[in-house]
This record gives sequence, structure tokens and C-alpha cells, in this order.
Amino acid sequence: MQPFVLYNSEQRKKVEFVPRVEGQIDLYVCGMTVYDYCHIGHARTVVAFDYIIRFLRSQGWKVKYVRNITDIDDKIIKRANENGESISELTGRFIDAMNEDFAKLGCLAPDVAPKATDYIDQMQDMIGNLVDKGTAYPSNNGDVYFEVEKFAKYGRLSGRKLEDMQAGASERVDVEVEKKHPFDFVLWKHAKENEPSWASPWGNGRPGWHIECSAMSTCCLGNHFDIHGGGADLTFPHHENEIAQSEAATGEQYVNYWMHAGFINVDGEKMSKSLGNFFTIRDVIEKFHPEVVRYFIVSSHYRSPVNYSDVALKEAKNTLSRFYHSFKTYQAVYGGHLVETLDEALVERFNTAMRDDFNTPEAIAVLFEINKELNRAVKEENAEQAAIYYATLRHLTNILGLVQQDVEEFLKSDIGQEALGLSPEQIEDLIQQRQDAKKAKEFARADEIRQSLLDQGVVLEDTRQGTVWRRVD
Repeated sequence: MQPFVLYNSEQRKKVEFVPRVEGQIDLYVCGMTVYDYCHIGHARTVVAFDYIIRFLRSQGWKVKYVRNITDIDDKIIKRANENGESISELTGRFIDAMNEDFAKLGCLAPDVAPKATDYIDQMQDMIGNLVDKGTAYPSNNGDVYFEVEKFAKYGRLSGRKLEDMQAGASERVDVEVEKKHPFDFVLWKHAKENEPSWASPWGNGRPGWHIECSAMSTCCLGNHFDIHGGGADLTFPHHENEIAQSEAATGEQYVNYWMHAGFINVDGEKMSKSLGNFFTIRDVIEKFHPEVVRYFIVSSHYRSPVNYSDVALKEAKNTLSRFYHSFKTYQAVYGGHLVETLDEALVERFNTAMRDDFNTPEAIAVLFEINKELNRAVKEENAEQAAIYYATLRHLTNILGLVQQDVEEFLKSDIGQEALGLSPEQIEDLIQQRQDAKKAKEFARADEIRQSLLDQGVVLEDTRQGTVWRRVD
């Protein structure tokens, strides 16, 4: 295992990763609140940590990946009531949908996927501990709050100072009369009518959002673990509050490294449900192949903001198709021949880029260099070189979860080809008509069919094995 550096949000700089246990990485990523279909912003975070984990495992690291599921929340309760269904029915449906969406994007399942409702006892234990230590207090209405002024390091992750945040807080924060400080946050919410609740020392109620992740992460990985990740929008207050309550409860450092994936922007604004400018994963993969969406995400550095548009997805499709065309060309000559020998110099350049805070743009630049050399070797009929470049490219694209589809099926895919109108069956029928015309020496008719297909976005290629087709990139 080679050392690698990552950007630690808490230190605001790239640092060399030092594991708590040699060869092992414990990683917790904040997951979804399951009351609706996941949007492309969720995809950005999950795909980013997916290729990071894939790369680390390829380097020999033993990674334990935990991604939670929030299955009790104000939004969940509201949606279930609107739909006239139980909370378990709602969350079960959207958990299944979430897993389907991420599987289509080529994401590996987490090793552990804890659900908040399975950890109520552990949350209550942590809250009770905080109350006993005097860093949390029950209010008269049955809520329990964390007292931020009792945690001296509050604000260290986000770089905010409590005194600065307090200035003008009455304009920005709902200052509830039961709170001692405007930024005290709820650990336990008292039961309201027609809401699910659990018995507790503070009366019937349910957990606050922040305590859920602290309880689930420490139960799955221990009080102190290596990496905590999530979207950049969770830095404050969610992750800041996690640090405060976890460290106040355990007396130990909570996390060594914090990693945050950048925003997806639409027309320069962060994509979010509150702004109404979000697109679900299902919306997007109706128009574009799921692997095109994955490539769109992988091709940008995980910390960089990304601007979503149909134009950007079409460019991603065209770019990704270049690898598929090269694989197709190689396979047409050499079949699926895959050697074990790799170009180690190129592999090391790829690994060097990825060991530098998972620099996928630089890593993908190496892939295109290999792609170019593969095409050259095939053209020059250098079978040995071609086989090595093909194997190397296969190996490295696998690490990023790219070029995983059948070559012919991907190139024939009509996802993202608006209004082409021709199904694969119709195309095959026209190809047969063209072949019949050529046999009858009706060459003008054969040319007419070929041009008609081209006009409708279908390219024909006559090979020794017969006519093959693909859609125009």
C-alpha cells in the first residue's frame, strides 16, 4: 500500500492519510433521507465515494464502508401523511428505489447500511450520557437540547465562531424560548399528535437528525474512526453538530479526516429541492445511459462544483464512447483476448494522480493517453502492444467503474438519442433489406437505405463478419 493524500475539510488543506489501524480504513458517509427519489446531487456524493473506495481497495486497503439511511424525519412524516400510507411503507419503497438507482450508476453497496429507527436505544444512551455530563438539557416541553456553549471547540470544522454566529441570530435562527442559546440544537423531540414516537426518560418522542448519525457511526465503527464523508452542504450544521455531541459524549476525538463532495449546480445555482431546480436520478437516466451519468460525475474532481446541463451530459456521452469504440476495434481484430501484463509505468501515473486527493481529471487524462496508444497499436497490427494497452485500459477503467457495459449494446443504446424513432428491431430489418438489395444488385436501393439510416442517426459498418451498426455519438 502506497501512502496517499486527501483534503481534510477540518484542516482546510491536503494531508497525508495515516490510518488508525495499519492497512484498514473505516469510512462513514451520510446517506439519504428516504421520502422521495434520489436526485443527481445525491448521485454526485455516492458516486464520488464509490470510486474513492474502489481505488483504495485496488491499492490493498481494507475499507469498511458505512452509509446510513435516515428513515425517520419531519419530511418523511409529512410525506407519509400526504400519501395516506405508513412511514414504513413510504421509507421501504424509497429505500428500494434508492438501491436500484445507485446500482444502475454502478455503485457498490455499502458494507453496512444502518437505519435510524434500528438505533433508537443507542441514541437515547448517547443523549442520556450528554445530559448526565451537563452538556445537554431537557426543556420544559419535553425536547432535549445540546448546549453549544459547553463545547469549547464548536465551529472548528466550519471555521465559524459562536460569537460571530450569535450576532444577528434573531434574524436568521428561530430562537425558541426553551433554548439557552440560539444555536443549541435538538437531540430529542417531544411527541406530537399523529407522529411516531418512542418512550424515553424525557417522555415519548423521537430523535433529532444530528444525533442519528453520531449514534449509528460510533456503533458501527467505534467512538473514533478514520474518515467521515458527505456532501458539502452538510458541513454546517450537521457535521459540526456531530462532532460536538460525539466528542462531548465519548471524550474522544470523533473523526480523523473529513471529506466533502462538491455541489451540483444548475445555471450557476446549487441544485436543491428548496430551489425547485433539481433532477432525480430517474429523470436523468431516462435521457442518458446511467454510465454516461457516472462518467459525467467521475470526470470532475470530487470537491469541485459541477454544472449540470443536457449539453454537459451529451459531451460526456461522446467522450465515454471513445473508449467503447477503441474496445470495439480491438475486439474486432483480437476478440476478447486479455493478457495479464500491464504497462506498469502508465498504471503508476494513474495511481499517482489518484493518490493525490483522488484527482480523477488527471487520472482520466492518463486513460485517454492509453486509449490513443491502443488505437495506434491496433492500426499498426502490433498485437503484443495492443494486448498490453487493452489490458491496462480495462484494469484502470474497472477501478473507476467505467466501460462496464457490453460494447455493442452501449454503442447501440438509444438513451440520450432524442426522437430517433427507430428501434433496434427496425434497424436490423432495414439492414436485412439492404443486404437483400445488394444480393439483387440493386445498389442504388442499398445506398438509399444506408443514407436513410444515417439521416436517422444510425451508422452502418460493413465488416468481414457482416454489417454492424451503432448510433451516432
